[in-house]
Amino acid sequence: MRPDPLRSKAVLSDLARSPTPLGRRSFLGLGALLTGSLALGGKPATADPAQDSPPADAPWSQSIGAGVVDRPYGRPADTEASVIRRNVPWLTAGTESSVSFSPLQELQGIITPNGLFFERHHAGWPSIDPAQHKLMIHGLVERPLLLTMKDILRFPQTTRIHFIECPANGGMNWRAAQMNSLQFSHGMVSCAEWTGVKLSTLLEEVGIKKEAKWAMVEGADGAHMNRSLPLDKCLDDCLVVYAQNGEALRPEQGYPLRLVVPGWEGNVNIKWLRRIKLGEKPWHTREETSKYTDLMPDGTSRGFTWLMDAKSVVTFPCPEKPIDGPGLYEIRGLAWTGNGKVKRVDVSTDGGVNWQAARLHEPILSKALTKFTLPWRWDGRPALVASRVIDETGYVQPTVAQLRAQRGSNSIYHNNSIQTWQVKPDGSVFNVQLA
Repeated sequence: MRPDPLRSKAVLSDLARSPTPLGRRSFLGLGALLTGSLALGGKPATADPAQDSPPADAPWSQSIGAGVVDRPYGRPADTEASVIRRNVPWLTAGTESSVSFSPLQELQGIITPNGLFFERHHAGWPSIDPAQHKLMIHGLVERPLLLTMKDILRFPQTTRIHFIECPANGGMNWRAAQMNSLQFSHGMVSCAEWTGVKLSTLLEEVGIKKEAKWAMVEGADGAHMNRSLPLDKCLDDCLVVYAQNGEALRPEQGYPLRLVVPGWEGNVNIKWLRRIKLGEKPWHTREETSKYTDLMPDGTSRGFTWLMDAKSVVTFPCPEKPIDGPGLYEIRGLAWTGNGKVKRVDVSTDGGVNWQAARLHEPILSKALTKFTLPWRWDGRPALVASRVIDETGYVQPTVAQLRAQRGSNSIYHNNSIQTWQVKPDGSVFNVQLA
């Protein structure tokens, strides 16, 4: 059962009197105490001969380990077997047109491993023979082309790091806090290094007729997922990619070929890319009329809302990662924006009454995840932990109340509101929303 959000003035007053979060210098100064009882529970350290001795040899230190190619492809340690993508069984009728969520609470840095990158399929993922796969570019072009994978691999190669986020990420929180889990509330965002060919290079090869203003991009899956894109975006920064994080795309990520549209909603990053057609107007297909539109309070819908606005979330503490007693911790999180680069992230431990600038970790890349941290001494009292990102355009991540005032609560998509985690005295963490 989800607990009631902490909203009382008494609680917030207590939090306002709590010690100011530690700066970087003081955090480092206390680093030597982190392994002692003082850092964990506030009690003075006592002499313990056993703790003063080096660790005893464990069983795994007394024998020869497995040799090379014991795991030819490699895989995580057996004790990490629970770090996997997960789906919500009741969310969709089946798994073929569904989504799996990335375990953000377990990830370090900004790159999502290929096996943990979130999935979204509209008709399941097809098993494609790359020798048979072709990409057609036609419509308002001078020289229509039908390219094989061998043809595409001959074009100049480009590699960039970008995030992809489903517009429904956080959609279950539009009406109220649901899913007491970071993985299920925010796990439809991932970030990877993509390698392929600039779409502008391929379009230059076919020659664009002056009447062309739009492109229809289409996948080879059973749904033939397709979307209309403005030609200006195609020529700006879109990539036709065949590799992710240094290896060929995984089948569920579009093998052998997909489109990456930096900073725009996930569904336009067409997987299993088979066709690009140029035209004068958008196609207004199902995915851009009845689906992937935002229902407004007056009953009208916003269409072509491709851009993913700035968003952030604290990944520790979170419901899957509670706090183990009072002491010194580091609040950690991720921020991103489709507008370009993250400029600043503020963190609050009292539900937004006070904010403190977090440290941004390099690299800070355009349209990529950015890691942030803030040292925090938790005194064991209730806390409301949240983050707020400001991007390089000056856009400020809104509260859920601000977002609802503008767009109501009947939408599914583009919920980029501030996420609040309630920390209880026993260290457990819950998904809540503040009024």
